[in-house]
Amino acid sequence: MNPDDPLLKILACPLDKGPLILDENGDALYNPRLRRRYPIVDGIPQLLPSSGVQVVEEEPAAENEHDVSADPSDSAGGDRASG
Repeated sequence: MNPDDPLLKILACPLDKGPLILDENGDALYNPRLRRRYPIVDGIPQLLPSSGVQVVEEEPAAENEHDVSADPSDSAGGDRASG
């Protein structure tokens, strides 16, 4: 399936009925709201709820850990204001 395929405009997630995004390889459709990936087999999207796979994204968690380390410096600034 290619990104210009008009079928992409009418395909929807079987769970939340929202739009799907073609992944960069063109071999799956992705629902960013539910973080589910539906494979495309021989050019046919497999849009059964049971064929969807939950996608685990580790990068945002790593970014959040970095943000947590920034929080103590923010509270140090708060200590300055109170002292």
